[in-house]
Amino acid sequence: MNINWFPGHMKKTMDDLANKSNVIDFIIEMLDARIPLSSQNPKLTEVLPNKNRLILLNKSDLADPDQNKAWLLEFNKQAHTRAILYNSKNPKMKQALKTEAYELNKDLLEKRKERGLEGHSLRAMVIGIPNVGKSTFINSYVGKKSARIGNRPGVTRSNQWIRLGDGVDLLDTPGVLWPKFETERIAKNLAYVGSIKDELLDLETLALSFVDEIRKINPEILEKRYGIEVTGTNLEVLDAIGKKRGAISKGGYIDYEKVSSLLFDDFRKGRMGRITLEDAHGNV
Repeated sequence: MNINWFPGHMKKTMDDLANKSNVIDFIIEMLDARIPLSSQNPKLTEVLPNKNRLILLNKSDLADPDQNKAWLLEFNKQAHTRAILYNSKNPKMKQALKTEAYELNKDLLEKRKERGLEGHSLRAMVIGIPNVGKSTFINSYVGKKSARIGNRPGVTRSNQWIRLGDGVDLLDTPGVLWPKFETERIAKNLAYVGSIKDELLDLETLALSFVDEIRKINPEILEKRYGIEVTGTNLEVLDAIGKKRGAISKGGYIDYEKVSSLLFDDFRKGRMGRITLEDAHGNV
């Protein structure tokens, strides 16, 4: 399956990020906790080199708790990096983020203090792939609607400074992917979580791959959610879900488009439970 999405506005954004590198102190990189590796844009490191990085594993409430802990350990081993589990619904997140930002940039803050510049805010660029939750993060951090929000990728199209006046200024940026995904697995993971527009995808074929993925993790996930027996081929599993949920066309056939949409909607909204698609110990 050939999956790719890199429209012109994303290329423009990548160029713009490189130009703004010299006006920021550090990066806040939002990753999807369900696909931590696949949601990390490798090109951003190239255009924003030598910057301290605060990683927010967003949507951690939808990811497997054990994997959350394991991914935190992996990211916190990296130099010039701190990582935290993030959930915009938790009111304690704002203070946790500020604490980590100060710790990450303590050398810079000390230098500023020596020069009598301790009153200057830290300036952070918020980066991430489409639909990872950057706008929701900005709004929960500020406490008002400062960034546009949508449940589809590609809503934010321009850079905007959010000046908080409490020690950290945020530069919100549009979500960007990269021109060519390294593996088909990465492309599928991005599609599963909704970072690629559904209308660009063959959802029925993607659903078969997703069923296979969930069966490898734990077939009981599908059995408990849909009240079916997970046996036979992946297509037969889709058929069983369709029959159970009444996704039947007028001719009595399974409506695979409807079943596929149902499947991904349930996964993306956490109705299947807390699922991580990438293992922290190397199974990408």
